[in-house]
Amino acid sequence: MSLPVLLDVDTGVDDACALLLAALHPGIDLRAVTCVGGNAPLPDVVRNTLTVLEVCGRADVPVGAGASHPLLERPVDARHVHGDDGMADLGWAPPTSKPDQRHAVDLLRQTVDEAHAHGTPLTVVPLAPMTNIALLARMYPESFARIGRIVFMGGGAMVSNATAAAEFNVFHDPEATAVVLDASADHGVPVTMYGLDVFYEPRITLSQCDELAALDERGPAALAAGLMRFMSHRFESDSATIGDAGAVAILLDPDAVQTQRLPVRVELSGTWTRGRTIVDTRDWSGDMDHDPHGLAEAQVDVALEIDGPRVAALWLDTVTKAAG
Repeated sequence: MSLPVLLDVDTGVDDACALLLAALHPGIDLRAVTCVGGNAPLPDVVRNTLTVLEVCGRADVPVGAGASHPLLERPVDARHVHGDDGMADLGWAPPTSKPDQRHAVDLLRQTVDEAHAHGTPLTVVPLAPMTNIALLARMYPESFARIGRIVFMGGGAMVSNATAAAEFNVFHDPEATAVVLDASADHGVPVTMYGLDVFYEPRITLSQCDELAALDERGPAALAAGLMRFMSHRFESDSATIGDAGAVAILLDPDAVQTQRLPVRVELSGTWTRGRTIVDTRDWSGDMDHDPHGLAEAQVDVALEIDGPRVAALWLDTVTKAAG
């Protein structure tokens, strides 16, 4: 039985890789995709998302446009990483499909409620700043409580990128991540953090890109090859990470990742550390006695190790079969 899933994205090369896997793998029942400003401004994110779904033959999946700005911060983007259009500047034709008329938060709420009503709780996979998810938690707490599980790409126990302390998705809207973690603790929604500690491990080589590119001209394999080639050249490497796609892959192959349930907070006020996920790895209770903050209420399954080649092979096999 396919797993009911909603992706929340800021597409983004790595989000596009995740969309390819979620849209094409038979083990995922992709119910909807919601969009938020992040890697690129919101209109670019919506266009890129519709493009990927059309390439996959999945124009049936509703796409909702959501928050264009963080809750408090001024928006930043990552086009210096993902290209001017946010998705590798591949020159693909604009999509013919249109976004759903519902705001992303309403689409998210209704998708969660419908899945709950049918006894198949929805897995929500935020691969972007969690502004939309935080708005759901604040506006419709009863619907938030019906989420079956949240698996988010963000943060890191030991690794950062946007600043010396913070990962981009959390850095972009740290209040949103804090709201979601608090709401998850309040409502008993399980959370898995797929952070930078494992993000870079599943990789595709340039030779594998060449094999993909030979399978079709304007289909999923060609798009996948273009995305990976772009990132390989951007970082002057002979391979590139599939990034956010790993968060989708572990839904299909949970044994490929090792997690540890740990208390997690988000730093909201530090001059040098704003946006950092504070992952509490202490294993001696005596330390807690002298900690004025106590333990974080949010208990999160933090991904700490991953079988990168195994996850990359799952993604590659899915895209290859779609081109067959």
